[in-house]
Amino acid sequence: MSTTMSGQPTRAGRVTFLVSLAVFAQESTWNLYDSQVPPLLREHLGSAALIGLLMGMDNLLGIFIQPWMGNRSDNTRTSWGRRIPYLVAGMPLAALLFLAIPYAAGALPLLVVVMFAYALVANSFKPIAESLLPDFIPPQRRSRANAAVKIASSLTVMAAALISIFLIDDFPRLSFAIPSVLMVASVVLLAAKLRDSRSPAYRTALEEDRRRQGTAAANVRVRVRDVVLDIVRDPDRSRLLLIVSILLFGGAWAASRALVTPYGMEVLGLSRGEAGGLTLPSGVAFIVAAYPVAMLAERFGRLRVMMAGMAVFAAGLVLGTVIQTPTGVVAGLCVAAAGASSFLVNAVVVLWNLSPSDGVVGTYTGLYTVGWVGGGFLGPAAWST
Repeated sequence: MSTTMSGQPTRAGRVTFLVSLAVFAQESTWNLYDSQVPPLLREHLGSAALIGLLMGMDNLLGIFIQPWMGNRSDNTRTSWGRRIPYLVAGMPLAALLFLAIPYAAGALPLLVVVMFAYALVANSFKPIAESLLPDFIPPQRRSRANAAVKIASSLTVMAAALISIFLIDDFPRLSFAIPSVLMVASVVLLAAKLRDSRSPAYRTALEEDRRRQGTAAANVRVRVRDVVLDIVRDPDRSRLLLIVSILLFGGAWAASRALVTPYGMEVLGLSRGEAGGLTLPSGVAFIVAAYPVAMLAERFGRLRVMMAGMAVFAAGLVLGTVIQTPTGVVAGLCVAAAGASSFLVNAVVVLWNLSPSDGVVGTYTGLYTVGWVGGGFLGPAAWST
């Protein structure tokens, strides 16, 4: 439990719930976007490569936008705080753009414009919502809070699948409307119930501003470039090595997910649908393991649990490779996902806790995304060669 500026306690559980709800709403749109926009593009384009290029546009934008917007929010000072104003402005706009996608699908140029606009806006506030956790939650409790957020994010895969199964064929526009409404509702609740200006991290940032008053650095804001250079030049390589490990593990995770369907079809002789379904049980395994590994990390140390989890992840992939049956692959993927949860839950928490100041946690959230998305881009390509 943290304390607000007025002396009233802000329960960590409430903060975690509200942030998890916001992330759930955001990721619901992203998952439906990834599964249902390609068929809309297929109506206009015959090239799978070009469709893949357009679908990868959001990841490329995220690499540049998310650290910059996280940094912008770090340097923002308003009566609402530094995060909520961006969410209040960005989430409804992203919801409107997402809602417009099926209406724009009749013309390829218009569809691409709406896709680009949605990706631009949605990437802008993604690190900002996640940065609310370290703003409110003390370092020793961040793993369990982030576990709840990761569980919420994982549940959106199932939510998008249910929308696709039951609604997309008969009600395509309604299918896009449901996540849009959820996003607007979540930001309304977030803005009504959470005062970012009362977070301990925001109070610390204000105190740092007051200490700088009257100095040459009084009006100087920390830039993304400054943060990156500080990490690269620091004789202590902990932060740099952590970001590299995020890149590498992100590549391994993305490769293990992206190549399952071809493996199932070419090695196990499964149909495309059967091969694609191999990963579903592992999603459940990830959700089941996320909170326990967070508790273990807070008790025994995050780095120890992350290293153990990476070993379990590797063992699971070896198991799925050695036992070349559908059951063996599913079992291996479940073991791998349970191990991976220790890394996915704790890596960004370690990075937050290594930040030199509460004034840059938004930037650090963006840098985590750069490492993770970069790995997701490079991993499948590296493993395919």
